Amino acid sequence: MSKLKTLSFFTALSTISTAVFAALQTVNIYTEEFFGADWGPGNEVKQLFEQANSQCAVSYQVFDNRNTMFNRLRLEGKKTVADVVIGLDNFQKEVAHQSGLFAKTQVDLTALSLPFEWQDQTFIPYEFGQFAFIYDKTKLTNPPKTLKELVERQDLRVIYQDPRTSSMGRGFLVWLNLAYPQQQTEQAWKTLAKHTVTVGKGWTETYGAFLKGESDLVFSHSTSPIYHLLKDKTDQYVATDFTDGAVYQVDTIAKINKPQVNECADKFIQFMVSPQAQQVLIPKNVMLSVSSAKIEPHFDALKAHQFNVQALDTEKVSNENIKSWTEKWQAVLSQ
Repeated sequence: MSKLKTLSFFTALSTISTAVFAALQTVNIYTEEFFGADWGPGNEVKQLFEQANSQCAVSYQVFDNRNTMFNRLRLEGKKTVADVVIGLDNFQKEVAHQSGLFAKTQVDLTALSLPFEWQDQTFIPYEFGQFAFIYDKTKLTNPPKTLKELVERQDLRVIYQDPRTSSMGRGFLVWLNLAYPQQQTEQAWKTLAKHTVTVGKGWTETYGAFLKGESDLVFSHSTSPIYHLLKDKTDQYVATDFTDGAVYQVDTIAKINKPQVNECADKFIQFMVSPQAQQVLIPKNVMLSVSSAKIEPHFDALKAHQFNVQALDTEKVSNENIKSWTEKWQAVLSQ
């Protein structure tokens, strides 16, 4: 090959490479630690998505929790660099809608497989879980059968999370307020407080305290025993299956409302509900799948059970409800 041809070849190659890199579109994603940390599913999801979409690049900004993430987003407003937000739950979406920061997606909601109705086209579920209390069956042989029994029984040492700092705590707050008539909730909190070991800032510290034997029950998800079964090879941990109604936590993904179109953002949201992504997300986050695809026998069996569970209606729970319920809870605990 002549020097002139060689020069022309490398010039052409350089032009093609520049065009490829110029066409690469970045999706800036705000997410919480459970998704974006090194031990979370984020990195593997990123790799799979980028392999399937060579024109797209994913960049995460990880926050310690979803409350911190949402507060940062509201502070930045329309100036935010985020294109997509992962981790806001069903009890946050009302105030998130009111912020005006999010846009509708084109995800086909009829393709989702859920034991409850979901009509929100802006916040798309990517995993869900039923709230439950976890106990060690080798230590607690007569677990409570209802939430009201748990509240009343003074022989049970209980740990749960602070609704002001934890999405789990917020979920428990909603559950108790739906399970009791409003005129009885104050007394319920007082009764529960008498045998509550601690109210922790978040799930990690509270679940760790339970595993150390500091309580008989800890507030978590009904999927937690599957983690112990698969990772620790033990079936000693069990989730309560109360008969007085269940409450779900639904984790969502949404895109920021921006004038410019980011096609990779739309593709990423669609990818998150695909069987390929779900098979990574569900085992690592220890939640339940929004897809009808098979994930793992234990997760699949528990999800099938959810379709027979009596769930409490959380759709009418407003941000004002949560705010007033939190104030009542705080007043009771400060007495």
